Amino acid sequence: MNGSTQQDAGKLILRIALGVLVFLHGLSKLEGGLDGIVGLVETQGFPGFFAYGVIIGEVIAPLLVITGFFSRIGAILIVINMLFALYLVHLGDIGHLNQQGGWAIELQVMFLATAAAIALLGPGKWAFNQR
Repeated sequence: MNGSTQQDAGKLILRIALGVLVFLHGLSKLEGGLDGIVGLVETQGFPGFFAYGVIIGEVIAPLLVITGFFSRIGAILIVINMLFALYLVHLGDIGHLNQQGGWAIELQVMFLATAAAIALLGPGKWAFNQR
């Protein structure tokens, strides 16, 4: 396996891991409804319809990332979604550790960092388009 193929394989692994894991969060929100998120968004002074951005950030964007169809745009949408999630839900956890001794927001930061990496690196050659 040459270096280029290894890089494309690595990008594919990143895309699939991030896309599937974020998509599962989106499915959970679709099944449970968005009422709680609407309330949370409104409590922070944003219009309630901003809550529906979670469908873009956790359902549509991960599908773009997984398929490699405009995956850079999908990754940027996930970054935006994670920034909102950190602000709205996890801001108080930034300085805390979880029960296992890890950072309380390690999963959210990993999603954010992986999405940023995909946005910068691109999808690799195993994608519907290289955007």
